[in-house]
Amino acid sequence: MISDANGAEHRTIGMFRCLILAILLFGMLGVLAELYLIEHNEDWWQLVPMYLLVVGPLAVVWTMARPAAASLRSFQLLMTLYVIAGIIGIYQHYTGNAEFELEMYPSRAGFELFWESLKGATPALAPGTMTLFGLLGLASIFRHPQLASKKMPME
Repeated sequence: MISDANGAEHRTIGMFRCLILAILLFGMLGVLAELYLIEHNEDWWQLVPMYLLVVGPLAVVWTMARPAAASLRSFQLLMTLYVIAGIIGIYQHYTGNAEFELEMYPSRAGFELFWESLKGATPALAPGTMTLFGLLGLASIFRHPQLASKKMPME
C-alpha cells in the first residue's frame, strides 16, 4: 500500500516536471520571437539572450526526452546562465535608460532619475523574464531522482 502511494507521488511529480518544462518551452519560444521581431540585435550584448533562447528550447527537449545526469547538469548550468543574463540585462537596460534621462534632463537625480529610468524607452525589467525562465528551469529539476548523489557504503 505504501509503495503504491509513493509510486503515485513520483508519477505526479514527474507530470509536474513535464508541465513546468512545457510552459518553459512555450515561454522561451515566445520571447525569442518577440526579440526577433523587435530586432534585439544592435550590439553583442543584445545577442546574448537570443543565443540563450535558441539553446534553451533544445535543452528543454533534451531534458524531457533523456532525463539523465548529463542532460540535467547541462540544463542546470544553462538555467544558471539564464538567471545571470537576466540580472545583467536589467542592469544594461536600466543604465541605458538612466544615461538617456541624464542627457535629456541633466538635473534629474535620486528617486526621480530612478523612476524615470525604470519607465524609459528600453523596458528596464523585461530582462527579468530570462531570470524567471532560469529559476523555473531550476525548479523543474529540483531534487530530480537522476541527480541524487550516490551514497557510499559504510566501511
